[in-house]
Amino acid sequence: MELIEQIARAGNLTNACAEVVSNKGSAGVDGMSVKKLKKHLDKNRNAITDQLLKGTYMPLPIRGKEIPKDKHKKRLLGIPSVIDRMLQQAFSRVLMARYEYRFSDKSYGFRPKRNTQQAVQRALEYINAGYQYIVDIDLKTFFDEVDHCLLLQLLYRRIKCRTTLKLIRRWLRAPIQINGKLQKRRKGVPQGSPLSPLLSNILLHELDMEMEQRGLRFIRYADDFSIYCQTDKEARTIGNSVYLFLKNKLRLPINREKSGIRRPLTLSVLGHSFVSQYQKGSRGKYQLVVQSKRWERLKQKLKEVTRKTSPMSFDERIQKLKEISRGWINNFALTSIYQKIKDLDGWVRNRLRKCIWHDWKKSERKRKNLIRLGVDAEHAYAWSRTRKGSWAVAQSPIMKTTVTAERLKMKGYEPMVDYYLKVCPKYNSPLFGY
Repeated sequence: MELIEQIARAGNLTNACAEVVSNKGSAGVDGMSVKKLKKHLDKNRNAITDQLLKGTYMPLPIRGKEIPKDKHKKRLLGIPSVIDRMLQQAFSRVLMARYEYRFSDKSYGFRPKRNTQQAVQRALEYINAGYQYIVDIDLKTFFDEVDHCLLLQLLYRRIKCRTTLKLIRRWLRAPIQINGKLQKRRKGVPQGSPLSPLLSNILLHELDMEMEQRGLRFIRYADDFSIYCQTDKEARTIGNSVYLFLKNKLRLPINREKSGIRRPLTLSVLGHSFVSQYQKGSRGKYQLVVQSKRWERLKQKLKEVTRKTSPMSFDERIQKLKEISRGWINNFALTSIYQKIKDLDGWVRNRLRKCIWHDWKKSERKRKNLIRLGVDAEHAYAWSRTRKGSWAVAQSPIMKTTVTAERLKMKGYEPMVDYYLKVCPKYNSPLFGY
């Protein structure tokens, strides 16, 4: 059976459709939402399958959207139409089976049963084993720099189906729409495309093989990778040779400002930093902590959700808070963050009280609600007419004793510390507070 026939099978398309719908996401240039995708597939399945098998399917342009990256930088996302996303997902499901078993054991990004924690844990093992001179290389706008010709040559080694390669090439070359204008694309894979993670792993697998042949200790998560050495001289020699391999073989530029030789205390791996252990018998060993920049990002996200003027109901706020906190804690499950998230929970509760006070709006409504919550009539009247700001009221005894943590839990609020203790029993000691 031809590869394209496996991709175009009804079951594969149906599963790909379900995955795209569950991932949600924005509409492409045609404006079709993911909610309409299943109905569209059911109605046009035969036509779509026929176009795939004949190689006549033509992808739509990609919608470009800029999102904040750092304080002063933005990242360009490429959002294909939902139909293209479904078909790319179908391609990825079949192609992954041909590549997954070949990928390096030290590659962790965008692969089944592999995650950030495994990558960071291996980095910690290398450092604590004495490999404390680290070659940290940052690839400059990697997804925008991928060479199409080189990538297609690598794909041809394992994929001999012309129709499949032709469709992948069309997706790579699809123009991107920025501010209403179409721009040609002759390099790069769009971030936001279901096929991009697999294609990036296929290209960087060449780097993995080069490093494994040299017997290097390294970890790679997508385009983030670091190499662990025992001496400064060894690190500099390896760093220069890897730089030349990236430049000459993979045609990928590096960001010289962000690349260099690091020591554990100055190293950051996937949002994690390293600090010395001071316990007895642990001299020269390191443990994981959360990078300060990630704490700032988390607090900013929580602040946006609990902003009193944000147009959302209390239940919507609670759901978004749960999604943010669970995702963040799962990502930093190996760090000791008990005390910090406990303090953060108190701050979030006060912000929720502030939102509740603001939602009550009129003085009479505030008075009645305070009485319902157990405040005597005299104090309820006085506080409902107070001239204090909503943040001052949120931190006052009148709100803390009425809108208690228990009552917030009854309304669906889940403290971060509760979830942390649930999923990270080995790292929940309150003795650590980084």
